[in-house]
This record gives sequence, structure tokens and C-alpha cells, in this order.
Amino acid sequence: MDALATVTYAGTKKNLVESGMVADTPAIAAPSAEGEPWKVKVVLEFPRDTDPFLKSTVKAAEAAIRYHVSRNEESSLLEVEILTEFKSKPRPEVGQMLPGVKNIIAVSSGKGGVGKSTVSANLAIALARLGYRVGLLDTDIFGPSMPKMFQVEDERPYAVNKDGRDLICPIEKYGVKLLSIGFFVSPTTATLWRGGMATSALKQLIADADWGELDYFILDTPPGTSDIHLTLLQTLPITGAIIVSTPQQVALADARKGIDMYRNEKVNVPILGLIENMAWFTPAELPENRYYIFGKEGCKQLAEEMQVPLLAQIPLVQSICDSGDSGTPAALTSDTATGLAFINLAQAVVTVVNRRNREQPQTKIVGMK
Repeated sequence: MDALATVTYAGTKKNLVESGMVADTPAIAAPSAEGEPWKVKVVLEFPRDTDPFLKSTVKAAEAAIRYHVSRNEESSLLEVEILTEFKSKPRPEVGQMLPGVKNIIAVSSGKGGVGKSTVSANLAIALARLGYRVGLLDTDIFGPSMPKMFQVEDERPYAVNKDGRDLICPIEKYGVKLLSIGFFVSPTTATLWRGGMATSALKQLIADADWGELDYFILDTPPGTSDIHLTLLQTLPITGAIIVSTPQQVALADARKGIDMYRNEKVNVPILGLIENMAWFTPAELPENRYYIFGKEGCKQLAEEMQVPLLAQIPLVQSICDSGDSGTPAALTSDTATGLAFINLAQAVVTVVNRRNREQPQTKIVGMK
């Protein structure tokens, strides 16, 4: 105990004894025969299994015990065993992180700026309006946009203790449970993290949150194919992916890459369908007119080529942009053409997910290095 009292735990800035981390009286066993070592067994209790100071603290404790004992020549032979316990239960294993979630839908795009986050937000709200229990995770660690789209930028999620674990409680608005890294970082400061830090934060938002029972868990993914996508595929059994693109050929080329990522034989996540966003422009003063600014029916042609459903064609309308910026997404109302479009999209998603679940086995979590 004197040795452990010299070791400072960085989490509290106090020594292990003062921090109450010595779970039981250290066990000491004398040698049973000449030449055998003394044996010391210590149990240290940490707040959680993901404690960033765990390894360094255990090494420091062992070194302190060896140093204190080495001053006695008769006890120079020493075997030290340090066990760890946790006040908070450990994180569930991969594959068991979201036991109450029925369907996990990844909304993806090969290219940025095609309106994927707008579609994700409106799809989540539309599903909630249809009576389903919905969660939405903003997985774009470096460019989170959901807090603004839901007008909850000033919200700060709090922790709850549930079944022995400290869990993040998602923000709830418009019937949707929402989490984003945007709740934990400054909205005006760039997130300068390496890939490992980003994926670690993402796993916390998934596994260390109280998502509860959900019918649909929507993942708003970043554009492209990156560490974030691999982490999601290695962490969650994704029911299916929805690809969002504009009709523009440049965007469609990247959409093909996104489809290929999910269809890769090592990934094998079903493509539920494509969404053509900004399909045409209709000015408010000429509601019957359609102007195909980014090309005509490019996504429809790609869907036919890839033999997947075209779930919706969403027009380019100023009100969709305005409603997203103001935190009141278009799907909140069904008495407008845009609001009705997202309700119809949600119904289409329910249909393809039900068919996918009837006809295909559950997706397996990807095991890749």
C-alpha cells in the first residue's frame, strides 16, 4: 500500500490509494521453497475499460512495488500480478452493440455536396412521422451538419448510468434520436484528428450511447470511401445502403464507386436503392416547369444499369435548402410537394427493407485488416 501510494493516477491527480482504486487488500505470498519468488497480487479498479491511463498506471504500479521491495535483499525475487476491474461495465463486443436496433441503414454518396445529409435528416424525420422509432447518427466526424439541420447546435448530451454503464443520452427532436460529434466540438474550429482518433470517437457514439429500441438506425456517412466507412462496416451489421447522387455524370461516377464498395465480396452489404437528388429545378413562380440543371435522369439510368431500385427523385427547390438551414426540415410537413416527396421516400425505404429482410440473410460484420 505504501508503494501504491507513490503512484499518481492522471485521471484524478491523486495517488491510487487516495483515489480509492485499490479494490482489495493486496495479497502477499511468501516463497514455499528456497529460490522461489515472493508473490504479490493487486487489484486496481478503473472507471471504465476504455480508460486512457489504464496501461500506464498499471506499469507504474508494478514498477513502484518492485522498487519498494528491492530495497530488502531477502525479497529480491518477486512476482507481481496486477488485475483490473471497472466501475462501469465494459463495452459490448462487436456484433452486440445495438441489440435493440432492427434495421441499420447507411446513407452514402461517392461525392460531397449532393445533399446526402439533407436526405438523411428528412428520411429520419419522415420515418418517425410514419410511426417508426428512429435514430440518426451523424458519422461525418470532420464535417458534422446534423446539429444545425435539427436546430440543436447549443444542445449538449448528458450521461446516464444504465445497467452499470455510463452512456451518452442522444438528443431527441422531431421524434428522432440524434447524436453527432458536432455536439462535443466547437462549430467554428476545425477537427484536426488522425484516423484513429476519429474512428475511436465514432465507436463511442455507437456503442457508448443509450439508443434503446429502434426500428431504423440511419447512418449519415461522409462522402467517399474512408476509415469511417470501414469502421462502420467492421462494427455494425448494416442492413443495407442507400446511395444519393445528383444526375450529373461526375457525381454518378463517384456513386458507382460507392456502390462498388458495398458490393465488394468482403463487404457484401445490399444496395437498397438510389436517390436522385436535385433531379430538376422548379422555380416557385413557374411550378409546372422543370429545368434539368445537372442532366436528366442520370440516377434512373444508373439504377437500371446496377439493377437496383430508384427510390426517389427529389427536385432542387429553394425551400429544401432554407428549411435545412433553419433547422426545420421539409419532411416535417406533408402538405407541400417537397414534404410529400420525403414521406413517399420513407415509405419506399420501408418496402425495400422489408423485402430485403425476407429474401436475404442478415449482413455479417466485415472482418478485414
